[in-house]
Amino acid sequence: MSEKEKMLNQQLYDANYASELIKERTFAKELCYDYNHLRPSQRVERKQLLQKLLGKTKDNYTITAPFWCDYGYNIELGENFYANHNLVILDGAKVTFGDNVFVAPNCGFYTAGHPLDYERRNAGLEYAYPITVGDNVWIGGGVQVMPGVTIGSNVVIGGGSVVTKDIPDNCVAVGNPCKVIRPITEADKTRSYDRL
Repeated sequence: MSEKEKMLNQQLYDANYASELIKERTFAKELCYDYNHLRPSQRVERKQLLQKLLGKTKDNYTITAPFWCDYGYNIELGENFYANHNLVILDGAKVTFGDNVFVAPNCGFYTAGHPLDYERRNAGLEYAYPITVGDNVWIGGGVQVMPGVTIGSNVVIGGGSVVTKDIPDNCVAVGNPCKVIRPITEADKTRSYDRL
């Protein structure tokens, strides 16, 4: 089994010397570099580069530069996806975003992890577990999502959270580690955000 096959099958793998993975990461990093150096007004070129890089997109999506990922082909964006500056996705495994997902600045989605024991970690072994984000999700600024996490639909993740475990639908979750603090209710639809 190749190192790429191990990576895609959630097994320990070595990405350091696997020529296929090195080539794919280099290709993705070159596209990210090109993307990050386009002018904001170059909308057509920006979309073309993202379509070349990402595994699957719908029609309407925005990723504000700078943006970095490992492979690109493991990233799937739903309709009306928006990510603000400094998005990092380590996509050794699938990272799937539903429709109407908003990602604030300085967020990371990390499918990659390393063994706790230093012998295997120092030998260069790692793993990649998929991340899934449902529909209608708002990820606050500086949120970090760890390997294997599923975030449900209709969720708000508070800024600065570190999401280490699954988050169910219809709730507000915050903290390090991120925990559900309350459900989202009908009363939330009546709240005024005017600052008087």
